[in-house]
Amino acid sequence: MADDDATPRATRGVPAGAGPGEPADGGADVRGPVPDRPLQHDSKRPPRWVPRVLVMGAVAVFVAAWTWTALGQLSTIFVYLLISFFVALALEPMVVWLVRHGWRRGVAAGVALFGSVIVGIAVMAMFGNLFVQQLVQLVESLPALYATVREWAQSTFEVTWPPSDELLAQLLDRYGSDVASGTIAVGATIVGFVFAALTIGLVTYYLMAAGPQFRVAVCRWLPPEQQTEVLRLWEITQVKVSDFISSRVVLAALSAAFTAVFLVIMGTPYALPLALFTGVVSQFVPTIGTYIGGALPVAVALTSQGLPQALGVLAFIIAYQQLENLYFSPKVSARALEMNPAVSFVAVLAFGAVFGALGAFLALPIAATIQAVGNTYLQRHELVDSDMLRDPVPDDGQEPRGRRARNQRAAREAARTVDERRADGLD
Repeated sequence: MADDDATPRATRGVPAGAGPGEPADGGADVRGPVPDRPLQHDSKRPPRWVPRVLVMGAVAVFVAAWTWTALGQLSTIFVYLLISFFVALALEPMVVWLVRHGWRRGVAAGVALFGSVIVGIAVMAMFGNLFVQQLVQLVESLPALYATVREWAQSTFEVTWPPSDELLAQLLDRYGSDVASGTIAVGATIVGFVFAALTIGLVTYYLMAAGPQFRVAVCRWLPPEQQTEVLRLWEITQVKVSDFISSRVVLAALSAAFTAVFLVIMGTPYALPLALFTGVVSQFVPTIGTYIGGALPVAVALTSQGLPQALGVLAFIIAYQQLENLYFSPKVSARALEMNPAVSFVAVLAFGAVFGALGAFLALPIAATIQAVGNTYLQRHELVDSDMLRDPVPDDGQEPRGRRARNQRAAREAARTVDERRADGLD
């Protein structure tokens, strides 16, 4: 036993008569398994952890698929919550003003929310009758308008279109079977709109009524330094959203009022609905909103009055756009964030593609908030002196005039002042 225990481990299992480095049978290198080193696993069977990994991977795939499906079904709710959040931010200044004058937070939130709704309903009731009458007249005039266009196309291009009665009969034959389903769809749309309005209204009220308590609940989960950043970001978002929406509403009201007065003076029919359409579209659809909003009044004037009146409406749309850009917009949007038209246009397309019409409506305030946050937190650096950063001076030696030229001259003067202060040793 002592000899067995003293045998080196490297020579165990080697037959007698064979050296440590020689084969056992004199020629064949037969190396059997070492008894003291147990086999890890059988090469003919997979490792023990493979089934567990497969099961966990399958479970992870199913959980991910279920989560993605649930998020897709809840996307509408997320859009409602986003709208409620932005509406609460827009009405927050009114609630704060009421609270400062002794109102309780819940009562002030209710008055601000339902007061805004009542004002909107009052405005709609004030102009709704006239709006509906003119809209009905517009629908009733469509057959006569079609007949006029048909005669013009036939006399100009020798193209024969079917009469309005025959065209209406064809439409009824082709799409008459879809009337019932269309009616059900309209009813479902109305019910969905009522549900969406109630959901947005209730969530908005709860957010405004909670106010500081909601921010306290959020900040309790964060350390003090992050609480400061979150509250600062919240304040920036609230100010920008409120100013942006307020400025757009005021500009839309001004545009609708001026357009309505001009269309009434020109004698263009359906002046009120056309003016409201122009005002809303021109302000809440960036870049091309002015052209879309002005195209409909021009088309109505062209078909109902003639080419001179249509050219007059077109000239008014262009002139008012210049007046708004040079005077109204700088005054009304003095505190609102101005965005590049290309950035705002791309933002509307992106949010509209992802979230639909509501996303397109919310694209501008969201983009304004993102830009404000970037301007607040991103570091700005001193510009180098390059001709690529400014427009060239005209050959006559006179600098260009206008608001952009004044801004450029002010920037150059500020840079010159900074250089002079540094030359004098001042910080």
